[in-house]
Amino acid sequence: MIQVLFVCLGNICRSPMAEAVLRHKITEADLDDRIRVDSAGTGNWHVGHPPHKGTRDILKKNNVSDSGIFARQVQENDFRDQHYIVAMDAANLADLRRIAPASHQAEVSLLMDYVSGKAGAEVPDPYYTGNFQEVYEMVDAGCDALLAHIRVKEKI
Repeated sequence: MIQVLFVCLGNICRSPMAEAVLRHKITEADLDDRIRVDSAGTGNWHVGHPPHKGTRDILKKNNVSDSGIFARQVQENDFRDQHYIVAMDAANLADLRRIAPASHQAEVSLLMDYVSGKAGAEVPDPYYTGNFQEVYEMVDAGCDALLAHIRVKEKI
């Protein structure tokens, strides 16, 4: 089972949005038995909370379920258990690299690294901007590209 973990700061806006979107795409591709998706935050402020209302609203508008998604914090075992750890911005990527055990095997990257011509780009935090539509569009494109990358790399 291929495991993907999306990471943002509080795990209530961007990473749960990406989790929900990729789950939806995996179901559409009939790959539920091959790929598992989760999300987490580098911070612990929102542990146990559902996604932000703005995230829930944009997902609902696009017919994507956020069922069962609740905030949690990244744990050291994530680096052992996950194949892909995907950060939303450079600060969270730096935090992940700082806390990662030296022996981890996970591919740690930014979501937009998978989108042609967007390597290094960050997904802005809608918690501060309120622009959930822009973030959804970036997450949607990023998840398409990530899923294509996984299918090639993992031969599924």
